[in-house]
Amino acid sequence: MSRNGAANRGLFAGIFAALLFAAMLVGACGVLLESALRAHAPVERFGGAAAVVTGPQSVERRMKRLGSEPEAESRPLTERARLPISAAEKLRAVPGVRDVVADVSFPVVLPSGRAVTGHGWDSAGLRPYRLSAGRAPQAPDEVVLSRVTGARPGEAVRLQTNETSRPYRVVGVVGDGPEAAFFTTPTATALYGHPGQADALAILGGDLDEEALREAAPGGPTVATGKARGDAEDLAVAAARPDIVEISASLGGIAITTALVVVGGLVVLSARARMREFALLRTVGATPGQIRGRVVRETARIGAPAALAGGVLSLGLGAAMHGAMAREGVLPDGFGLSLGPLPVLAAFAGTLLAAVATAFLASSRVSRIRPVEALGEAAVEPARLPRWRVIAGVAFLVLGLNALGFSTTATGPDAAASVGGLVMALIVATALLGPLVARFGSRVLGRAARAIAPITGPMAQHSAGAAALRAGSLITPVALAVAFASVQLFAHSTVAHATRGQADAGNHADQVIVSSGAGLPEGVAEAARRTPGVTAAAPVKRTTVIMPVTALGEQSLQSLSARGVGADAAATMDPKVTSGRLGDLRGGAVALSRDVAGGRRAGSTAELSLADGTAIKARVVAVYERGLGFGDVLLPRDLVAAHSSSPLDDHVLVRGKDADLRAVAAADPGARVVTPDEFGAGLSREIRLQGFVNQVVVAAITGFILIGLVTTLATATAARRREFALLRLVGATRGQVLRMLRLEAAIVLGTGVAAGALIAAVTLPAFAAAVTGVPLPWIPPLTAAAIVACAAGSGAAAILLPARFVLRRRTSPALS
Repeated sequence: MSRNGAANRGLFAGIFAALLFAAMLVGACGVLLESALRAHAPVERFGGAAAVVTGPQSVERRMKRLGSEPEAESRPLTERARLPISAAEKLRAVPGVRDVVADVSFPVVLPSGRAVTGHGWDSAGLRPYRLSAGRAPQAPDEVVLSRVTGARPGEAVRLQTNETSRPYRVVGVVGDGPEAAFFTTPTATALYGHPGQADALAILGGDLDEEALREAAPGGPTVATGKARGDAEDLAVAAARPDIVEISASLGGIAITTALVVVGGLVVLSARARMREFALLRTVGATPGQIRGRVVRETARIGAPAALAGGVLSLGLGAAMHGAMAREGVLPDGFGLSLGPLPVLAAFAGTLLAAVATAFLASSRVSRIRPVEALGEAAVEPARLPRWRVIAGVAFLVLGLNALGFSTTATGPDAAASVGGLVMALIVATALLGPLVARFGSRVLGRAARAIAPITGPMAQHSAGAAALRAGSLITPVALAVAFASVQLFAHSTVAHATRGQADAGNHADQVIVSSGAGLPEGVAEAARRTPGVTAAAPVKRTTVIMPVTALGEQSLQSLSARGVGADAAATMDPKVTSGRLGDLRGGAVALSRDVAGGRRAGSTAELSLADGTAIKARVVAVYERGLGFGDVLLPRDLVAAHSSSPLDDHVLVRGKDADLRAVAAADPGARVVTPDEFGAGLSREIRLQGFVNQVVVAAITGFILIGLVTTLATATAARRREFALLRLVGATRGQVLRMLRLEAAIVLGTGVAAGALIAAVTLPAFAAAVTGVPLPWIPPLTAAAIVACAAGSGAAAILLPARFVLRRRTSPALS
């Protein structure tokens, strides 16, 4: 490592810090990614089973690709794909199988409104559950409950099971384990509501041949052993896995790109600050390759320990991010944390490679100068950018403008997908063309500085304009912080605002019946219709469908938010239909939002898979605009209920402002009546929860950018000690130098903030037009002010505090 004084040591320390935090961020993304790939729901009820056979747990289709062969994609199911109980006989014939238990699950609501899961008593032996009091159920009206419910043998309890509510006698209590209610096997089969079928076939035995089990069961089943048995009893973790993988990979890509930009700026500053050193080496015979090798080796020596330390520390950061997401309910229960060496190795390799690559590029110019020009080049910063940098910057700018043009003319997924490319293209273009942006900013903002301070203003303008390469390296992290934070936060606020607006505008219900338990039986909607004063009551059941969606000319298989709605849907909701009629939504029909319709209109067909994997070819009866507020797909409620683990509804929309629904709610445990405003407040809480992942991403990436920003500005300021000393020698006072720096900081930071704001101002209207149809993003003023204050404030502190420290030192006449 070079020993040319405190300035170089400060630059090296800044590079070390930036690489350290870059490795931490990349490794933390790796922790989340590895956790998602390894995550399985905990094995609880099936702990005593050697294997669990279920229906297919994912949907797989071949999707079209531009210029290539179709590729297979899969998405996990959110509901169980049932199996015929008759398959148990063939499974019993497989060598090693001792017995097969057909497991069924259905919701049971206690009188308190608390929900537990109902099973047949045969399933109790799979954990196994052990009786702590009483006996097993023997009659149709007998039940065994978990001890945590507070039930005692001999008590009579009224239980809500799917569509029926009746009294049962508690004959036994079981101890530890997931809360459950056990009935006789015939009773459980009847309450399950799907004769001849089961959710899973649990295998008891040992030394099993998985392939033989797979061949014995029909329909391409899934055979789960070991930790994978947990996914058979709880689909939530498997359903969340693809989204967390996508988020982690996306966050990791952004982290690496950001690291390249931030660390690249620091390495460029380091190389420019050492031009005099490299000039002397060139005059004594050093070759360009030797100069380039010196810079790369020094950066590698700094980067290796920084990347290693950051990789190790990333395990803690990844665990903290995982814990925060789990506490907020973003990750389902049982989504475990995996800590291994792979994220550390990935962080080390990725960060070190990025550091070496940026060092190689940064050293290209300083290594090519001729010895006769070396000292001149060291004394005066070149007026022109390298040709490759201008060409690359213009190319990315053109790409960004093309993406902008496409996003303003396209709609739905096509436009939304192009916005991501637009942001990255403009940020990279700003990084490459930073010195040109700096010169433009110094001309514009410099005039204001000259008007404010006639003496120090021209000095600040000249300093910002003359050192354009340095100023460009300083502007880039400021613009990156403002642009990234603004686009991420305001894109979510735009979607959240549009979602609330669409839901409120389209909700024509006067009252809403909701449940604090497992859901509402279909009879609740029927009872509401019979209530005096009620003109319509539409049950709504949330679900997920899997459907090919076309974006940018390519198909992708996506899990889409959907609703199953009752016959009175057209009277209680207005999704703003543009083609067809919502009243025709019955049987095997479907209504699609414009974002996923892909050009379909009423009368066409759509192929999709329901939540349990059942493929249907539905007739499109309506296309609507308010997909954010009402989901991308609307289906008949009966169709959704028939392919769900539970037929219970999520809520019921009721028309009838003066109708008294208290008796209807009192008849069902956990049901209550709320106003549309209260219902909308609950929706707002759900939207805020969905935005938590986005907040984690913004906090992590923006935090790293700000660390890089502060490091860049502080080291760049500290490296200007010779310049400050020269100003003091020609008569400038300490106060004048500080005033000059304040104005120069205002010029540089103002230019960076303006560049970042311009990127956001170009991107956000395009995004808003794509997802809402109106190019008006929702920008909370306080959040916008906080972003600007955070970037500008931290930048100003990073410039002025080191300058004060440097100016306190005695000026050396030799300027050494």
